[in-house]
Amino acid sequence: MGEEYGLRVAETVTTATSRSFYTSSVAKVETRTSAEEETPPIDPGAVDRAYRLHRARRAARQRWHREKRWAGVRFWLVLALALVAAVLLAARTLGEIERIFGL
Repeated sequence: MGEEYGLRVAETVTTATSRSFYTSSVAKVETRTSAEEETPPIDPGAVDRAYRLHRARRAARQRWHREKRWAGVRFWLVLALALVAAVLLAARTLGEIERIFGL
């Protein structure tokens, strides 16, 4: 029983060392040749395009807020006109009812 245990330990050690040997020979760290290859190429128009993009986004956001504000003004204006028309129609209708029935 002790010999079997000893053999198992020996087999495990040889297997572990062979695996580490295999892994160490396969996994190699690649060395970089120069720092120039790491930097991306510089686009001279990229800054101008980004500036125009953000400026257009800001203008669109301001336009959206302005349109939202005017939509609220239009809503309340139409609601007030509808209310005035309803009041005038009700007053005219009541006047006709009083004239016809003599109230």
